[in-house]
Amino acid sequence: MSQDIKPAKVLYPNTPWTERSVPGVHVPNEQETFKSTFTEPTVECPECHSLTTHTAMSFNAYVCPQCDEHLRMKARERLNWFFDQVDHELGQRFVGNDPLKFVDSKPYSERMLDAQNKTGETEALVVFQGVLKGISMTACAFEFDFMGGSMGTVVGDRFVEAAESAIQKKQPLICFAASGGARMQEGVLSLMQMARTSAAIEKLKAARLPYIVVLTHPVYGGVTASLAMLGDIHLAEPKAMIGFAGKRVIEQTVREKLDEPFQRAEYLLDHGVIDQIVHRHSLRDTVYRLVSKLMNKN
Repeated sequence: MSQDIKPAKVLYPNTPWTERSVPGVHVPNEQETFKSTFTEPTVECPECHSLTTHTAMSFNAYVCPQCDEHLRMKARERLNWFFDQVDHELGQRFVGNDPLKFVDSKPYSERMLDAQNKTGETEALVVFQGVLKGISMTACAFEFDFMGGSMGTVVGDRFVEAAESAIQKKQPLICFAASGGARMQEGVLSLMQMARTSAAIEKLKAARLPYIVVLTHPVYGGVTASLAMLGDIHLAEPKAMIGFAGKRVIEQTVREKLDEPFQRAEYLLDHGVIDQIVHRHSLRDTVYRLVSKLMNKN
């Protein structure tokens, strides 16, 4: 052996080899915790605060894989998820304006532009016609992120066109409701949409075509007082908040504390307001079965 080779230096001469730390590996102590890292944007569940990648949440229809909480879906994404095949979109020719030149903290026209930039939609209602399990349907969905899904004149125009097109093509109409109510920036013109949409629904009933409402979180105000509560069948997603006036307004009026689950879908089901609570994963099959029965497709 060459005389230039020196014996290796022993770092822990008095420590058994089984208890020696491995160089380059950090062993955390009791006060340290590991944090998960993701390579793409994540979605935080508002209920259990777990993080899920946007792709995984999308594949799971925005139902939390940890606690089963139903998160809000965007209108266009919901309709694409609902239909097996989308034929075309209705109502894009209707574009909002500022009929009253309304100004609060900022002009209504600026609020509309902000909402359009935020959501990528031109208004708060999206209407598709397509096919679900072999049955052609018309379906509309409220975009809650567009000014709280509020109902203005364009929302009324698009809903009426959806109903009239469904009648013309002898299709059922499905409505996914999620709204804060009538749009205050359009005043009485917004309230008039309650009557317009109600009349359109009456035409559907005269044509003996099903109108099914799916109540998602939340549904309030003039939408609840009109198109959201005039369905042949009312379905709701779990824990959805549904009412006319808000819980806080009612508490101030009756001077009583209203505990959970007041105005939740489960409370309304117990009191006969809605027909069924349906998990989002079962919603497509449930709507298909109902339409099949109501239109004698079996």
